Amino acid sequence: MPAQTKKCRASLRISTGTFLSLFLAGCATLKPVELPESYATPPSSAALWTSIEQIRADDWIHLLNEGDEAIEWRLRAIDSAMESIDLQTFLWDDDSVGLSVLRHLFDAADRGVRVRLLLDDTFTSSHAEEIWNIDHHPNIEYRIYNPFRRRYDSVVVRQLMNLGEFGRLDHRMHNKALIVDNRVAIMGGRNLANEYFGAHEKANFRDLELLLGGPHVTTLSDTFDNFWNNNWSFPEDLLIEERRGGLSPDEYAQWVKVTAKRILDEDAGQRILAWREIAENAFTGEVVLLADEPAPDNPKLADELPVQLSTELMKLFDQAREELILISAYFVPTQEMEAAIERAEKRGVQVRILTNSIRSNNHLAAHSVYRKHIHRLIQHGADLHEVRALAKDRHVYMQMPVDTKHLGLHAKFILIDDYLSMIGSANLDPRSLRLNTEMALLIRSKELNQKLRELIQVDFHLRNAWHLQEQDDGSIHWVSDDVKLEKQPSGSTLQALEDWFLGLLPIEGEM
Repeated sequence: MPAQTKKCRASLRISTGTFLSLFLAGCATLKPVELPESYATPPSSAALWTSIEQIRADDWIHLLNEGDEAIEWRLRAIDSAMESIDLQTFLWDDDSVGLSVLRHLFDAADRGVRVRLLLDDTFTSSHAEEIWNIDHHPNIEYRIYNPFRRRYDSVVVRQLMNLGEFGRLDHRMHNKALIVDNRVAIMGGRNLANEYFGAHEKANFRDLELLLGGPHVTTLSDTFDNFWNNNWSFPEDLLIEERRGGLSPDEYAQWVKVTAKRILDEDAGQRILAWREIAENAFTGEVVLLADEPAPDNPKLADELPVQLSTELMKLFDQAREELILISAYFVPTQEMEAAIERAEKRGVQVRILTNSIRSNNHLAAHSVYRKHIHRLIQHGADLHEVRALAKDRHVYMQMPVDTKHLGLHAKFILIDDYLSMIGSANLDPRSLRLNTEMALLIRSKELNQKLRELIQVDFHLRNAWHLQEQDDGSIHWVSDDVKLEKQPSGSTLQALEDWFLGLLPIEGEM
């Protein structure tokens, strides 16, 4: 199963000749590949979906705010598939969540369902055997987006051996979507790993997704097809050599089915009742998909940058008349975004921001760059809040007990006035807005907007978030319900020093 390697070791004893050969090898480039095109199946006419259509013929949306519900509906959707499953994601771990999803996908494929899996190549190192075995199920096809040409188990060695293609490989597919029978879909911020569903033993994320049904699901399928048929989406067998000596595809599938935990066990009748209830109580509204286009020729070319969503986002900022609520795991405003925020504040729009603190952020470099914008944001009138790693209500987003567990923010959504909501995969930083491809759903619904406002009250509460306040002398204080700090709440002196050092580096455009 794709996952980030846990142990990265590289020998420090590299001779000059060896290093030169590695560098020259890394200069070799990968060429795009042309393959027969494949497209989503038409919306299924299975009895389950037609019965739901009788309840809700228009687009309907259900918020997946907590991890337990998010994995439950993900597995239920897979188990409900009759014809097709398309899954697109950035990261897929081999923990209990990742294996449970794979177990249910294998079961669906065994039923004859066509399964297409599209994964970004960032975190696939050391898992070639698993990918090879998954792809060799007769009803599963596996593709890897914008792959590293030279494949190595070590992340460090793989990066070194592909130095010559940094420009291309810096562009990643950050989209996340599960589409079943072209009838229902799940999309939003969650990757497929324990920490995104509150199931990690040490640290978990506050995240958010949408369960979507109705006619607009086909637009998500169209976007998936655009990436699937892109020349930079490579079949597994063009990248990974056949593995010998390990488990066969059949043996691996059996191992997954025996090993996987948290398996949803429902019969068809129970699934139908669950779907009917969710559709009856779902939100409705006008829905628009905002999605970046994959690079048609070469991802490193300036005129092929994925800026479609970013362009629409700035337009949305300019639509706000009363309030902008920006929730993003990584908040590094581009010049265009800072200008849009300043324009909003000059119109009298209240701007509230929630992002990670130094201790809750899983990417310290992103925090180090964001930190440089704090004074300017507050001076422009933004109401700035940071998630507390030891938030007092963190049990809302993770399994008990929580005493030793930390909370981080991974959700990405925006509320515009009292009627617009945007939920998706994009952070508010240069990487999401200019380097990676992203997708988001824009929903015009006062009821959904109001529900999100209710849900985020706990996130902004001083029990769970620091409120950043500028003092008369220009210094920043971090204020909670029980303490006021004159320095940012780092986890240790070492973390504070690392944050200082990273803040010196010219890396803002990469964050």
